[in-house]
Amino acid sequence: MNGFAEEQSEQLTPEQKEPWLTQYHKIIAKGWQENPLPKKSLEKKRGPPAKTKSQNLLTRLGNYEDSVLAFLHDINVPFTNNFAEQDIRMIKVRLKISGCFRTVQGAEHFARIRSYLSTARKQGRNILDSITSAIQGNPFLIVTFV
Repeated sequence: MNGFAEEQSEQLTPEQKEPWLTQYHKIIAKGWQENPLPKKSLEKKRGPPAKTKSQNLLTRLGNYEDSVLAFLHDINVPFTNNFAEQDIRMIKVRLKISGCFRTVQGAEHFARIRSYLSTARKQGRNILDSITSAIQGNPFLIVTFV
């Protein structure tokens, strides 16, 4: 299974999370030691002092800690967004090979089929069975509850 089909109900306890959070904070602190903010200049300049790319990254990792570590707080959140990147990559590869879609309708059909297959894969369904069912007029339906 790829982690999408079955949700786990058991979450990490605060005691299990603590070593990971401590390590995360140590890494951020070490990053700031190696990339300190610039000293304030005596010259009067407008706006905040410019930061390096490393400092900007450290700031974002600190400000968005809950989002970065969402998989730690909710075990059903995937560790990576690689599945979303893979979905987009197939479209880019298609455009790279052929240069473009010949019609808007062709692009829509391609996107619809890719979306169906991607959803089937993420739900742990057999891709070949999903294609066969769709061709026979019985595609699986996604039921969502609000």
